[in-house]
Amino acid sequence: MTVWLERHLPKMVLAPSFIAILIFVYGFIAWTAWVSLTRSRLLPRYDIEGLIQYERLFAAPRWDTAMNNLFIFGTLFILISMALGLLLAILLDQKIRTEGAIRTIYLYPMALSMIVTGTAWKWMLNPGLGVEAMVRRWGFEDFTFDWLVNPDMAIYTVVIAGVWQSSGFVMALFLAGLRSVDEEIIKAAQVDGIPTFRIYTAIIIPSMAPIFLSAFIVLSHLAIKSFDLVIALTGGGPGNATDLPATYMYAMAFSRGDIGQAASSAMVMMAVVFAIVVPYLYSELRAKND
Repeated sequence: MTVWLERHLPKMVLAPSFIAILIFVYGFIAWTAWVSLTRSRLLPRYDIEGLIQYERLFAAPRWDTAMNNLFIFGTLFILISMALGLLLAILLDQKIRTEGAIRTIYLYPMALSMIVTGTAWKWMLNPGLGVEAMVRRWGFEDFTFDWLVNPDMAIYTVVIAGVWQSSGFVMALFLAGLRSVDEEIIKAAQVDGIPTFRIYTAIIIPSMAPIFLSAFIVLSHLAIKSFDLVIALTGGGPGNATDLPATYMYAMAFSRGDIGQAASSAMVMMAVVFAIVVPYLYSELRAKND
């Protein structure tokens, strides 16, 4: 009995978590996929009707706006976060005296929830309370910074808040990568008289390709599922100017009472995530097998 218990105890401990994940994650994914193929509206239906919900989804102007915003937000968010994170990591890699304090300051935004970040930036970007009001009090009466209430510019306020939150995390990834580079290679390049800039661009940064890919995957995931940041910062407005697929899905499910549209938009979001993550996992597994 004791031997049997020792052999099966790990399985018994993990079984409840495994069953819970199987039901509440994969079970609900399967349920959502099923509902997306029905005519469900306020209440779910279970008679398969084909791709009618997806046809409605791709014909909806609001969904087009959400996908365009995701492209703008995702592209700028990923590129700026990676560029800023790399720059901060290179600066800290110079082994400055106050590195610990500066690293903590850069990482602190990542410890905040997206709700807190969105609310703080909403105050700062509010034309009547934040940057615009402050600069005007300094005497610059003609200064304008109304991006938060400008439908054409509001999505860029989401980019600003997202970059502020995530660039410190990217910095930590890149800093770990910089510190893992063999110092003998760097010393040999310095002995050969290669400038520091060339050492970074030709030797160090190319060797960090796996870290760049990991950062890209993490940031892409954050961009696709961004919901709380948008809700706290702009509420999806002005109008639908800052709608993203996640906010669209929430609006369809809980405001419009259209479960079928919510399910189909959720499946499209999951397909986008899979399109990014699966090639990464494939390349990782293939590298390990080789």
